[in-house]
Amino acid sequence: MTSTLPTIALFAKFPVAGQAKTRLAPLLGGAGAAEVHRRLVGRTVATIRESGLPFQVWTTGASHTEFAAWLGEDVALVEQGEGDLGARLSRAPAPAILLGADVPGLTAQHLREAADALETHEAVIGPASDGGYYLLGFARALDFLWQDMRWGTDEVLRETEVRLKAANVRYRLLGELDDCDRPEDLEKWPELVP
Repeated sequence: MTSTLPTIALFAKFPVAGQAKTRLAPLLGGAGAAEVHRRLVGRTVATIRESGLPFQVWTTGASHTEFAAWLGEDVALVEQGEGDLGARLSRAPAPAILLGADVPGLTAQHLREAADALETHEAVIGPASDGGYYLLGFARALDFLWQDMRWGTDEVLRETEVRLKAANVRYRLLGELDDCDRPEDLEKWPELVP
């Protein structure tokens, strides 16, 4: 429902040991988990670049100087700000495609498909196999998606769809992908292990 290309907003934490990918720490230690996160973010930025879509990295955990040194001087950086995940996601202006960096199977084609979907739908969702989503795009502001959501649970996708349907918002689902959050997830992507 937009003729303007959506901007991809990649939400990324700086890879600090003990603060990034903490659910992987029992297997890899704090530094190893942070290195997996570093690799995932780098991989996701490369995928976004390949898509040709405009993008910004929404940052937390370090200064923009540190992020630029890590990701490149040409990457547009935006501070996520304070609040829970919903508060931070709500700050991305429409049209946008929101992404995390924990989906190793994400391709440039998924991103182009999401952008194409927003030409005919008000929203697009990339469902994750854990009951959440790896991507959420919207052609206009959908503020009702961000409040009182039980983030990090297997109910996020279902609740998001319930809210979109209740508001009569036309949306499209993309193919399901796995995310990489737990030690057992690394079996699928051994190249991420330091």
